[in-house]
Amino acid sequence: MQMHTNYTNENTKIIHKELSYKINGILFKVHNELGRFCREKQYSDAIEPLLKNAEISYVRENKTSLNNIPDFVIDNKVVLEVKATPFVLREHFTQAQRYLQDSKIKLGVLVNFRSKYLKPIRIIRIDS
Repeated sequence: MQMHTNYTNENTKIIHKELSYKINGILFKVHNELGRFCREKQYSDAIEPLLKNAEISYVRENKTSLNNIPDFVIDNKVVLEVKATPFVLREHFTQAQRYLQDSKIKLGVLVNFRSKYLKPIRIIRIDS
């Protein structure tokens, strides 16, 4: 019996692949330039002009219908949540998931700039 893998299947397809790649490039550039000991606002301030230069539409710290305030909503497709903490905690994932639910956006990226090695975390909205 021959098995076929269908990579166009909705369950295996990478959501917003090109946009995610561009966002990750911006995040790594900021991490390389600023290092890991700045405040969240400084990282967000550095991300913003890079998004503009890349001609990627975004909204920064815009209140949602439930008064949540994600750091960035990029191209109405990705919620970007910026952290500068010693550890990524469960509450950070919960916060990102809350933003995704409220905005009806499928993909979130949680990034902690305090880490020695930057590892942006993709979060998929849980449909309830």
